[in-house]
Amino acid sequence: MANAASGMAVHDECKLKFLELKAKRTYRFIVYKIEEKQKQVIVEKLEGVPKSRIFFIAWSPDTSRVRNKMIYASSKDRFRRELDGIQVELQATDPTEMGLDVIKSRAN
Repeated sequence: MANAASGMAVHDECKLKFLELKAKRTYRFIVYKIEEKQKQVIVEKLEGVPKSRIFFIAWSPDTSRVRNKMIYASSKDRFRRELDGIQVELQATDPTEMGLDVIKSRAN
């Protein structure tokens, strides 16, 4: 069972889709989300446009509840360890921290 210290479990599809992205660059992005009812991280959305750099953007708004921030932080760390091959990592608490200008500057 997941808790704030250990983080959520990671669904096998998350790793599978990441490996496809890493090996074949088949997706423009993968959106993962924490599914609290299932107590795991799942794939929420895929877009099929090939790209060459792999970004990991962790979105945790400042307005989130403290408990949710704790679960998110521990789940992010656990989940991030499952994904070998990420080239750029961003932590965003505000939309401006993950804008196109920020992404372009980190991609170079």
